Amino acid sequence: MTAKTTRQLDEEYIAHTYARFPVEIAKGQGSLVWDTEGKEYIDMGTGIAVNAFGVSDQTWIDAVTAQLGRFQHTSNLFYSAPCAQLAQMLCEATGLKKVFYGNSGAEANECAIKAARKWAEQTKGPGHHTIITLKNSFHGRTITTLAATGQDVFHQQFTPLTEGFVYADTEKPEELAALASAHQASAIMFEAVQGEGGVLPLPVDFVQAMKDAAAEQNLLLIADEVQLGNGRSGAMYGYMNLGLEPDIVTTAKGLGGGLPIGVCMLGQRVADVFVPGDHGSTFGGNPVVCAGAVSIFSRLTEEVLAGVRAKSKLVFDTLTGAEGIESVTGMGLMIGVKTKKPVKDVVAACREKGVLVLTAKDKMRLLPALNIPDDLLREALARIAAACA
Repeated sequence: MTAKTTRQLDEEYIAHTYARFPVEIAKGQGSLVWDTEGKEYIDMGTGIAVNAFGVSDQTWIDAVTAQLGRFQHTSNLFYSAPCAQLAQMLCEATGLKKVFYGNSGAEANECAIKAARKWAEQTKGPGHHTIITLKNSFHGRTITTLAATGQDVFHQQFTPLTEGFVYADTEKPEELAALASAHQASAIMFEAVQGEGGVLPLPVDFVQAMKDAAAEQNLLLIADEVQLGNGRSGAMYGYMNLGLEPDIVTTAKGLGGGLPIGVCMLGQRVADVFVPGDHGSTFGGNPVVCAGAVSIFSRLTEEVLAGVRAKSKLVFDTLTGAEGIESVTGMGLMIGVKTKKPVKDVVAACREKGVLVLTAKDKMRLLPALNIPDDLLREALARIAAACA
């Protein structure tokens, strides 16, 4: 009897929710990975912005394995040091006051939505439950976070979705205040750069409109930093580049370094909105995951953030105006590249040239490790440019 390949097992037993690339990763180190056939690739995707310091990051491995040697899990009925230590670090870095842990960005956003709705019920009265999100946004794949996502393509075949969301057009900032008033809104939820929506930075005038509407109508601002947060923007969090002070910040992906984590950070106005029994998560705040996250977050120094900004400039300078490239958008090391060729063809050509890249709508998406060596980044960009030409 012949043993089945990984691909055969995957196709037979795993739900068909992913259009996988024809590559099976065998191992990696830093910003290099190798497939089962021994081919080497420069990793410009990092597991969709998860492997913040690359593959097989030894500092992270040491932190995780040390905690595994103590205990791998308790429950949230008990205290654990990594959970509390990470919360302190997050709050001190942002000025926010409290933390709730889940296991994904979607869970973090669910928590934010619950917090906003309870706050509004208590402070603005019944009926003020609507949350304004933005067209082209993406906030998760649960029924509620799909409803929050401002893209019709994600809504098809899953209705009825959770009610209480309306979508603002970022190109029409003058309409935001009226939208909030008409729907008795409680909050505005935004991404500083819309990742899945096409790597689109928020327009400056829309950012100002959010500030004004929040101040004038007593709205919460919720920053979704699931993909952009934890140093990827060149600041600790992307909203910091926009001069915003959100009341709630969600994050995930890169903070975990490879293990699942979701965090909802609550500011002063909502710090005590939850009481015991309002919300919970069996695995949220897992000590092994939090120990790994502490090792990631503690290394997001100003030197690292400055490096992200410098690497971002290198990417923009190299690819902007290059043959076959129409535009380059994004922030920090979350970058979208609009190509003249169909993006699927470009992604395949990059893969043939030994570079792994992602997509976002009709763009190529680049999410390299925050510490990718400059020489490796330059080599990746040269191969990408050749694939686009």
